[in-house]
Amino acid sequence: MRNKFKIVIQVMTLLYVLEAKAQLNPVVDSIPMSDGRKLAADIYIPNGMTNGPVILIQTPYNRQLFRFSLPMGIGLNLNSSNYIFVITDWRGFYGSRNAAYAGSPDRGKDGYNTVEWIAGQSWSNGKVGTWGASALGKVQYQTAKTHPPHLVCINPLVAGPQFEYEEYYPGGALRTEYLEQLDQLGYGLSPLIMAHPYFDFTWVVSETSNSYPDSIAVPCFMIGGWYDHNVRLMMEFYDLIKQRSPSAVKDAHKLLMGPWEHGGKGNAKVGTSTQGQLSYPNAQSKNDSMSIQFFDYYLRGLSNGWNNMPNITYYQMGENKWTNTASWPPTGSTMVEMFLHGDGKINTTKGGNDSTLNYQYDPQNPSPTIGGCTLRTDLDQGPYDQKPDVESRNDILIFSTDVLTEALVVKGVIKVHLKVSSDKLDTDFDIRLTDVYPDGRSMLLNDAVFRMRFREGFAVNNIKMMSSGTVYDCIIELPATCITFLPGHRMRLIVSSSNYPKYNRNMNNGGNMYPGNSLDSVLNPEVASNTVYMSAFNASKIVLPLYDYTSSIQSLSNELLKIWPNPSGNLLNIDISQFNSDCTITIRDLEGRVVMQFQGQDSNELDISTLAQGLYIIEVRDTFRSANVQFVKQSL
Repeated sequence: MRNKFKIVIQVMTLLYVLEAKAQLNPVVDSIPMSDGRKLAADIYIPNGMTNGPVILIQTPYNRQLFRFSLPMGIGLNLNSSNYIFVITDWRGFYGSRNAAYAGSPDRGKDGYNTVEWIAGQSWSNGKVGTWGASALGKVQYQTAKTHPPHLVCINPLVAGPQFEYEEYYPGGALRTEYLEQLDQLGYGLSPLIMAHPYFDFTWVVSETSNSYPDSIAVPCFMIGGWYDHNVRLMMEFYDLIKQRSPSAVKDAHKLLMGPWEHGGKGNAKVGTSTQGQLSYPNAQSKNDSMSIQFFDYYLRGLSNGWNNMPNITYYQMGENKWTNTASWPPTGSTMVEMFLHGDGKINTTKGGNDSTLNYQYDPQNPSPTIGGCTLRTDLDQGPYDQKPDVESRNDILIFSTDVLTEALVVKGVIKVHLKVSSDKLDTDFDIRLTDVYPDGRSMLLNDAVFRMRFREGFAVNNIKMMSSGTVYDCIIELPATCITFLPGHRMRLIVSSSNYPKYNRNMNNGGNMYPGNSLDSVLNPEVASNTVYMSAFNASKIVLPLYDYTSSIQSLSNELLKIWPNPSGNLLNIDISQFNSDCTITIRDLEGRVVMQFQGQDSNELDISTLAQGLYIIEVRDTFRSANVQFVKQSL
């Protein structure tokens, strides 16, 4: 036992030494604020740099954690950087805990004092930029609002400055897990938020005072992710600063949107290739390289082409490619209505005879949150397969397109218009939008909720309870996204009445939504019987902003496209006599990538000997028609 204990001590000592060597060693200082209190600061100066530009990071999450890795790909290689980093703890947090005072701190004023203190140090050349994600991004807007003379530019990630009702009560339902996590992080917001579950004067004042695009007088480079919960706030504020910030800088603001989540659980965050259960290798570190280019242009004065960069650079998921646009949303979309049907299909044909689908919602057995734009660290974030734990339940409705024979290219905001009824006074309708892969995975793209008592507005005097059997409109808007549903895939809409613990569970009884001011209490719950209508008169639909949409293309029944044998070896016979002779034959893998392509004749024998063993989709398309079927390539 003594030898084992000795070995453990030696291993622990070695790990301590290695950890110590793997740390950066900042200069520790304190920065005086205007009230005489001081903020703790770590200062990182590359060897040999006596005077240079500074990047400021203000954090509530412990500045000392940056000693293990600096942002923007610098890591432990401080000496390779062209910047000095100053990292401070917020007033009242960690090393700055003693700087706390009664009431709400003015973090913008603290940012002003910090920037100007930095500018007065011998190692600073007077040019200061800011960087940071989430709360570290929000504080950058607050700092910029105070106009520090030496602040040159800001680089907020997954953040907007707003403090809005629907950030906490989207569709009128509390974001339970979000507020729980904010409390866990020490913000203590739940008493304030829970005291105002309706849109009242407090929210009017908050929304007015926390949106100040006309005060952003330095170039702003915003970075966000399609799987992040701040998409709506970011896109809204970017549009505002392009319109209303001072004329000298309004044309300098830029936006980057990637296939990224917010970060919080695991290693996935803005800039990593893995997001949830999917991977985007060509998106890795795009944010870092563009941030460095941004700072090099403004803080170092390099002529690196940043000023000629497009206003918005964004990632088109599905196609998995970067593209750009001058404004948002990109021009050229067609708003296409697709209708829900009683057989579970989604297509462009409006329903005919009366058609309804019904399900039961039990608040004590809610549909679970699986991935998505969550924040709580025990929940998965990003794109996750909904099939195993959501679609397998009996308290949902599932609507899907047929297997697509042409791409559906979405860029912008999707709206879902449901016609609904319930046998209870109040209930929720939750939707999840997924991309269904040829192998059956139903990968979450986005979700949203609407609480029916708020269908006429979110103020107290807007509240209207439901009458049993009465049909109501339920309009749910999803945050903006960019996704191409590839040929061979399907688009799917999942309708339920819960998504827990992301959203508060509606108890269906029409009473107090949050008894005891609890974030998650269930008092006298009732099981609701909820119905979705899909007739010509009461049509439920999804409205999509589609690009390159060709309404004249008709999808043929797959029986009209004949292939044999299936499974196939080296040769695949195909009868395409239903198509024009100039048709194109395309073979794709399960990820939608083109692996082979042929020009058509009345019938063809295709050489597929170079294909690896597996499942493929063959598509035939001419000017007016398209169809696809799956086949299996066998090894010989």
